[in-house]
Amino acid sequence: MARDLRYTRNIGIAAHIDAGKTTTTERILFYTGKNHKIGETHEGSATMDWMAQEQERGITITSAATTCEWNFPTKQGEKLPESLPYHFNIIDTPGHVDFTVEVNRSLRVLDGLVFLFSAVDGVEPQSETNWRLADQYRVPRMGFVNKMDRQGSNFLGVCQQVRDMLKSNAVAITLPIGEENDFKGVVDLVKNQAMIWHDENHGATYDIVPIPEDMIDEVKEYRSALIEAVADYDENLLDKYMEDETSITEEEINNALRAATIDMAIIPMLCGSSFKNKGVQFLLDAVCKYLPSPMEKEGIWGIHPDDAELLEEDQVKILRKPSVAEPFAALAFKIATDPFVGRLAFFRAYSGRLDAGSYILNTRSGNKERISRIYQMHANKQNPIDFIEAGDIGAAVGFKDIKTGDTMCDEKHPIILESMKFPAPVIGVAIEPKTKVDVDKMGMALAKLAEEDPTFTVRTDEASGQTIISGMGELHLDVLIDRMRREFKVEVNQGEPQVEYKEAFTRSATHRETYKKQSGGRGKFGDIVFTLEPADEVDGKPAVGLQFVNAVKGGNVPKEYIPSVEKGFREAMKTGPLAGYQVDSLKVTLTDGSFHPVDSDALSFELAARMGYREVAKAAGAVILEPIMKMEVITPEENMGDIVGDINRRRGQVNDMGDRAGAKTIKADVPLSEMFGYVTTLRTLSSGRATSTMEFSHYAETPANISEAVIKKAKGNA
Repeated sequence: MARDLRYTRNIGIAAHIDAGKTTTTERILFYTGKNHKIGETHEGSATMDWMAQEQERGITITSAATTCEWNFPTKQGEKLPESLPYHFNIIDTPGHVDFTVEVNRSLRVLDGLVFLFSAVDGVEPQSETNWRLADQYRVPRMGFVNKMDRQGSNFLGVCQQVRDMLKSNAVAITLPIGEENDFKGVVDLVKNQAMIWHDENHGATYDIVPIPEDMIDEVKEYRSALIEAVADYDENLLDKYMEDETSITEEEINNALRAATIDMAIIPMLCGSSFKNKGVQFLLDAVCKYLPSPMEKEGIWGIHPDDAELLEEDQVKILRKPSVAEPFAALAFKIATDPFVGRLAFFRAYSGRLDAGSYILNTRSGNKERISRIYQMHANKQNPIDFIEAGDIGAAVGFKDIKTGDTMCDEKHPIILESMKFPAPVIGVAIEPKTKVDVDKMGMALAKLAEEDPTFTVRTDEASGQTIISGMGELHLDVLIDRMRREFKVEVNQGEPQVEYKEAFTRSATHRETYKKQSGGRGKFGDIVFTLEPADEVDGKPAVGLQFVNAVKGGNVPKEYIPSVEKGFREAMKTGPLAGYQVDSLKVTLTDGSFHPVDSDALSFELAARMGYREVAKAAGAVILEPIMKMEVITPEENMGDIVGDINRRRGQVNDMGDRAGAKTIKADVPLSEMFGYVTTLRTLSSGRATSTMEFSHYAETPANISEAVIKKAKGNA
């Protein structure tokens, strides 16, 4: 029987590393009856951390999807019919910055997000990154402040940080009963009642009790703040609030809070301790009450494949509503390799219905694909299903060519849905197979890993002939090399990590390039005049890729050769003129040229473009760019001076210093090239008491002496 979409929730769980995402997911699976035993991250037994590397390191590396059901009454006292419990599709995402791609692609297909914060550490660097991603994809969310049993926990302090640091209207809808070791329950500010969890049976049961005497004033204050926040949002409640705030009913608060959460005007804040089994059932109820179902969105917009080449303002937008009656449309958001079923494409169905064994159109390749089987995922286990409908998340098997970000749709109603944008890799390592047997296996392993992970790239260095693999950080590459060894049985030698520099042009320059070759018989001739300059800005940043403008008048360069000139520049951008690093953005305006009626051909003009690109480099101010990392260090006060001095020696720029949980925080921008081995230095400077987190921020021009060294090294390799 088809499910009622109103009772479906597609949610993600996201946070900074070590805030308790996987532990929370394990409790959800236990309370919803999906698991009969709780798996613990620190014991390596968590259901969602199924990879060997995850179990060994105690971290989440890949996002894992699961489904479960939760019986929740739609109205006070009303039980849903047995056949209609709330159906959850949950994606547990990694917290480590090296695996941000997993958060990125998950947020693209989710309707709501549970954002975890540590009650001790509050808003941390990766919290900010993931929050920005959720803003970018406009995902409604609620905050769950975990680890309330820990020393130094401060629920209201974290709510304030969410308001100040994440610029969000965080409103507490619970208050903790007891602090640190004495934390035993929460006060529900909407119902104005207290819940105390039982320590036996893993907190599966709880008692509703009167609000503790010593909390009555505090509860009154924060309940009033909650009612004021929803009245501010809902004009109908504002009049009632002005007359008598006590006249606003529980149902009215819930309805207004739901609308405000979906509109991202309010972030409801809850608290609990997943590890101590407190607060998770209340979180599940809140997801049902406040986060949207697929029905709550008008649908998803896309374009017809025929419009893909047009400018955005000229494209005709197509709407697919979350209904089974609409033509099928889905987005593939992740490709994974399973040893038993082969390649899996995780996808979110936005409209229509797909039966196992039927065909879909992949609008990127233009090819039909047969989806032989469809699965509902539970971590690394697959449960086969006969069909999937609008609003659900599943995994497909049997396809030939589906990549991350591809649109899968009805053949008769083609559509391209907006894909995802992924950050460029910032660090590379040279690898080589250990034995001849490993040579072929290495190529196959790298191709499969690159297909799964859009932030992992493989290239061959033209100068040295080495295979260079690039990713988001040292941990990212470590895990991938470990996977090659375990999953694909490939042994490799690896070099030292290398920074992925880029090149850019800083000013405008005009140049004439004539390519002429005569060697008996028909010759080669291509002549172009062009202006090369930095790309135009979009939203304050240079547009990515090549902006090519054809401004040739009077047919001096025949139309059929123009695409070859563009191709020449596009190909040339892959290797910069200074040290062979990629150029990300560029604007070229072709203004004039000439041709020979016999000797000119497409290749001559393509070669003229490539040669002109190299010749104009100096005049156009070519520079080397290096990745700059955003770093945060948490340190005891007495080590602060040494650590700041060390950051300055590494060409770092300190942006902010503050306090957090009895320690000092230092925020700085530092060049990645100076940060190899930093963790060891930090431990030495602080006797092992300081910790640091680092994530990619932006590319910036390198100082002259660094540029010279980079160019010299590149030429030395050549």
